[in-house]
Amino acid sequence: MHAPISVIIVHHNKLPYSRLCLESLLASDPLPTQILCIDNGSTDGTREYLGEQFPSLAAERGLRYELVANDSNVGACTARNQGLERAGEPLVAFCDNDLVTRSRNWLGTLQESLSQEAKNGIVGPKLVYPFEPYNIECAGAAISRTGRVQYRGRGAAIDTPAFNVDCEVQCLISACWLMKREITEALGGLDEVFNPAQFEDFDLCYRAREQGWRVLYTPRAEMYHFENTTTARSGGMAFKRTTIRNGLEFKRRWRHRFEQEDGPADEDCKWADLETRPLEATGVPPLL
Repeated sequence: MHAPISVIIVHHNKLPYSRLCLESLLASDPLPTQILCIDNGSTDGTREYLGEQFPSLAAERGLRYELVANDSNVGACTARNQGLERAGEPLVAFCDNDLVTRSRNWLGTLQESLSQEAKNGIVGPKLVYPFEPYNIECAGAAISRTGRVQYRGRGAAIDTPAFNVDCEVQCLISACWLMKREITEALGGLDEVFNPAQFEDFDLCYRAREQGWRVLYTPRAEMYHFENTTTARSGGMAFKRTTIRNGLEFKRRWRHRFEQEDGPADEDCKWADLETRPLEATGVPPLL
């Protein structure tokens, strides 16, 4: 039997992505029990869609739905924490609003991974680019001994054997993951020092691991992700400066752990400048 699940999605403009994300989630099987949308001051029609159109779609599928409407962009960390305060189910999923369902049974698969051991705490799917040949965007994340970040499998073929194995990982990006709500009940939510975004997800993974929880990756669930739509393309965010600042804070906090871990070599963490395509160039990717 599937446990009840709350899904938290933060929005700031990008209406076409938000619409596709939410309506693709309604094709999931099993469905989540609750969807919580937090809007960070959108001005492009997103607020109206979330408040006037999507509620009826959620109701048709029997889902509990709640919209938190912030007057301004309070940051992704604060917004997700607002969602966590309202999440009523024992399992909680984070989804970016540029995420699209690929594996119809993604929630059931992630839940099954968490249920295998009591200390399995957070699990993420294989994230793939939303255009053929659907190469891997992220198969879990890794940290080198000097604190450099690697998106495992980034740019590799979707069926690369090394990334088709369930495994424990150092951390995950929160574009999509499922976790036990008791983790944030015990540790608190995302640390808002990382607002508006970047490294807050790695920090939460390390905080959970420090308390004995396991962080997992499974390739048996696949989701599409339009890379950087909700972060780097958001105007006024000073994205690079924020990334550097938050990266330094993450290293300060967790150097004592990743210096002792068997992470990737620094040379394997070089960020490849891969092709990305916006929604208008890809169309709606297929549901499996």
